[in-house]
Amino acid sequence: MLRFRFANVCATLCTLASAAHAHEPTVQVLYSERPPYLVAAAESGPSGLTGAPATRAFRLAGISARWLNLPTNRQLMTVRDSKTPSCAVGWLRTPEREHYAKFTRAIYHDRDWTVLAHASLAERGDASLQELMQRKDVRILVKDNYSYGSELDKMLARTNPVIAVSTAPTAKMVQSISKGAADMMFVSDEEGSFIMEHHPAEQTRKLRLLRFKDLPHGAERYLMCNQATPDAYIERLNAAIASSAH
Repeated sequence: MLRFRFANVCATLCTLASAAHAHEPTVQVLYSERPPYLVAAAESGPSGLTGAPATRAFRLAGISARWLNLPTNRQLMTVRDSKTPSCAVGWLRTPEREHYAKFTRAIYHDRDWTVLAHASLAERGDASLQELMQRKDVRILVKDNYSYGSELDKMLARTNPVIAVSTAPTAKMVQSISKGAADMMFVSDEEGSFIMEHHPAEQTRKLRLLRFKDLPHGAERYLMCNQATPDAYIERLNAAIASSAH
């Protein structure tokens, strides 16, 4: 009899918990297509190196997600300004962003940074990244409002190289390098390998991946959420991320 009553209590609690979750606010989950990190999929969420763990985290945490494919600057604006619970996938953690955003545990750790360069730049034979960045005839293409991790960000600030800023998707930036509109850009080892394997041959034959000894190690990537996202959601997402890591 006691066992029957205990089972009824458990069933009731589970029903109440499900009902409570059903009335919780949906989170806008923001991403932009960027293989191999983020690949658009069905309504269930994106796939890829950061897309898959993000999708899994929301599912395991029992948090309703509305997936939105947005340009990166729109994602930043939404995280800063939206009153609706919102999280952006795969962003790096910086002191500036910590002023207005909440971060989960890391969902992915990059391998080392590399330089994606036009073939003509690679032929010059520069010995180090520091040496390359100090050349005033080298144009470095960077993404607007982007971070390349604390070490690389500091190196860019210290050496003050010639910078070209882009708001375009990564694929367009790669095209700019292959056409010689800029000389180089920073990509992770994973992304660089994907570009060289999957982008059109007329682009890749003009591109080279350069791995300098003074390039920083890869950075950790997070879910970056706005202040409207409940702390309880962050805790549940962290638990889901931790459980998936084992």
